[in-house]
Amino acid sequence: MTSTDTTAPPAGALSTRDRGVIITLLVAAFVVILNETIMGVALPRLMVDLNVTARTGQWLSTAFLLTMAVVIPTTGFLLQRLPTRSVFVLAMGLFCLGTLLAAVSPGFWMLLVGRVVQATGTAVMVPLLMTTILTLVPPERRGVVMGNVAIAISVAPAIGPTVSGIILHFLPWRFLFVVVLPIALAALVYGARGLVNVGQVGTQRLDLPSVLLSVPAFGGIVYGLSQLGGGVSSTVPLACLAVGVVSLLVFGWRQVRLTRPGNPLLDLGAFRFPMFSLSVALLCIAMAGLLGMVILLPLYLQTIRGIGSLETGLMLLPGGLLMGLLGPSVGRLFDRYGPRALTILGSVLLVVALWRMSAVGPTTPVWLLVGLHLLISASLACIFTPAFTAGLNPLPPHLYSHGSAILTTLQQVAGAAGIALLVAIMAGRAGGLVQQGVDPVAAQNVGIHDAFLVAAGIAVAAVVCSLFMRRPRETSPERADASQH
Repeated sequence: MTSTDTTAPPAGALSTRDRGVIITLLVAAFVVILNETIMGVALPRLMVDLNVTARTGQWLSTAFLLTMAVVIPTTGFLLQRLPTRSVFVLAMGLFCLGTLLAAVSPGFWMLLVGRVVQATGTAVMVPLLMTTILTLVPPERRGVVMGNVAIAISVAPAIGPTVSGIILHFLPWRFLFVVVLPIALAALVYGARGLVNVGQVGTQRLDLPSVLLSVPAFGGIVYGLSQLGGGVSSTVPLACLAVGVVSLLVFGWRQVRLTRPGNPLLDLGAFRFPMFSLSVALLCIAMAGLLGMVILLPLYLQTIRGIGSLETGLMLLPGGLLMGLLGPSVGRLFDRYGPRALTILGSVLLVVALWRMSAVGPTTPVWLLVGLHLLISASLACIFTPAFTAGLNPLPPHLYSHGSAILTTLQQVAGAAGIALLVAIMAGRAGGLVQQGVDPVAAQNVGIHDAFLVAAGIAVAAVVCSLFMRRPRETSPERADASQH
């Protein structure tokens, strides 16, 4: 049942009830997304306390993102079959359970299970927020609203290392979860009592074979990337990548076949809209850059520079705050001028900043490191809001939940693959140099150089994508025609 209010709001404005729904979901999304990157600064501490290697420890972040990528495709089904409040309670309940498991974990493997359960809840929350906005907010105001949403989607992972660093300076690592748990529980109770339902409940069926195919499709690709360059026999990562690619092709083929009966797990009809496809590519590149930086930069600061977790977190705080401050402004600029100029500026700045990060060393001034992080944060702010909005705006209503699920799925896969690939490059290069007799710290610095250089090369593709961005036409005939296919 569609949310309504007894008092009609001005044209283009949101009702009080609709605004309350979005704010509730936004606060909950901020809390859950914060946990995507909270492990970045904690990794060196966890490697010592839990006696694991960097390659093993990074799976606390990679498994989180990978789980999201596997679960998010099912959210298109959940959002169409269940009321908004039920989906919210499911998402926050799983997140709270995972947080509890992580908080009481006696070792690495239970902590990893807790992160996976956390990710399951997070995976449901993000498309729920995006679909609700598309349902409630008129196209001419989505830029501003998406600018505020960018605070949760992009700023929360950006300030995750800062929150982590402050907590780790004063408390044991498990308080990363102890502190979050009461906040998550409060959001769960508040939303369960006050959230209203948005949209209508359908009768779609869950296609189990598609769910099963999504696991090797996304898991094989990310795992294969994580093993490249890490001293594992080359047949292992290549075989995993092959299984992942083949499974992904079969998954896509099945979705196209199921479009006719009307029950695909993910309706790939969203890719018929050019701006959606282009925005997906741009967001995947940006997410890989963001999460790669969130992992590599704290490792550099703590292992190469010997900077503590608190100082590391504080050094990364200005960038997170800048991204939050720019979000609403970028949204207003998008509503006025469209996405092209903003995304071109953001992608060019991203390439420059990542390229310069590939030259940092033991004597690089701290002010330059903070400045480069600010530049990366500003570039991502200019990419996220315009790409999200331009990609989702042209979709007809029946594709809202599927479009947001597709976009978020591929974005999380790209983030997980970015982390896995860049860490593998760093570890492989450093390991090879150590075997040649190079000092381990110097070897890791070279590995970080190579990883950032590869990230800069990937970001060049974002510049190419941004050249073709434009404001999608919002005409009712186009929507009507699209909804009939």
